[in-house]
Amino acid sequence: MTATTTEAVQAHELGHEGHEPSYAEQTKRNRMGLWLFMFSEIFLFGAMLAARFYLWGGTRPALDQEVGALTTAVLLLSSFFMVQAETAITYGNRRGFMINGTLTVLLGFLFLFGVVGVEWQGHLKPSDGVYGGIFYLMTGMHALHVLSGVILILLNLNLVRKGHYSVERHWGIEGMAVYWHYVDLVWVFFYPALYLIGRPV
Repeated sequence: MTATTTEAVQAHELGHEGHEPSYAEQTKRNRMGLWLFMFSEIFLFGAMLAARFYLWGGTRPALDQEVGALTTAVLLLSSFFMVQAETAITYGNRRGFMINGTLTVLLGFLFLFGVVGVEWQGHLKPSDGVYGGIFYLMTGMHALHVLSGVILILLNLNLVRKGHYSVERHWGIEGMAVYWHYVDLVWVFFYPALYLIGRPV
């Protein structure tokens, strides 16, 4: 192999090594990674639902129906404001994102207060056999995901405040919104399993 050919091969290899993916390509990879992560979470939440129906059977603990319904309504309403926030940033409306994102955070905290601050202070305790164990496992794991979503929103609110993101480049907002809707969807399955299905005991 001549020196010229060797230099050409080396230059070609360096070009590939130094290649950085375009924003569109990186966003595509990010979407794939996020969806794979959420797919893996299905096994986690699905196992909890399976344990609930196996251990509780056709019964359930006598939980506060008003708290359950109100917290569910609050979480579903938060998804509406999240849609508005994401839509705002796609049109370059930073103020609209800040307002709707802040409302989503407030509703997220309100949900956490309803579940952790109110429901966890009720008569059902973690030590109350399979009822307490399953209830605290399901609500605790979901509350952890809601809290992580709230933290993501707060981080993005700060980034938008500093001028980050644009109409063309806002993957961080898109990923945050998809995650928030996913967590809300999980509660749509958890709520009836915990509060509605079965005979209260």
